[in-house]
Amino acid sequence: MTATAIRPYRPSDHRAGRQLWVELAEQHRELYDDPTFGGADPGAGFEEYLTRLDLSGVWVAEQPDAGVVGLIGLIMDGRVGRVEPVVVTARLRGQGIGRALLDEVANQARRRDLARLTVMPQSRNVNALRCLRGAGYDVLSAVELTVELRSSPGTREGSIELHGQQFHT
Repeated sequence: MTATAIRPYRPSDHRAGRQLWVELAEQHRELYDDPTFGGADPGAGFEEYLTRLDLSGVWVAEQPDAGVVGLIGLIMDGRVGRVEPVVVTARLRGQGIGRALLDEVANQARRRDLARLTVMPQSRNVNALRCLRGAGYDVLSAVELTVELRSSPGTREGSIELHGQQFHT
């Protein structure tokens, strides 16, 4: 496995960061069978993200032969931090890069004396859920529910039970 370095985001990382943002949008499009997710130019969301006033930091995972292969950000809300986004290029997922990025953000949060970190993965992204659980995110602190106003056949891939109630994912 190639050595991966985690470091702060630099302006010269912009192209790679934008491409990772596009990959994240494409993953969501696949998970939810929604070709419109992220709009006509999903990379434009990265531009908007970088202008957030509550954005405390962005870090990248870099490999010597591949360049920037992952990205993570820390959003601040008082003494609480939110991890957003966590993205690793598709061809290198499952190799511990996401975990290294999560560890870096946790260290940064400790340095800032934050009380806790939260992250909101998509309920259908089982690999992300496993990675996050392995990185210590094991407290279910909130649930977001959705009512589908436009029926899309074939978008229900699974379900989960919570407190005796069945929900679709």
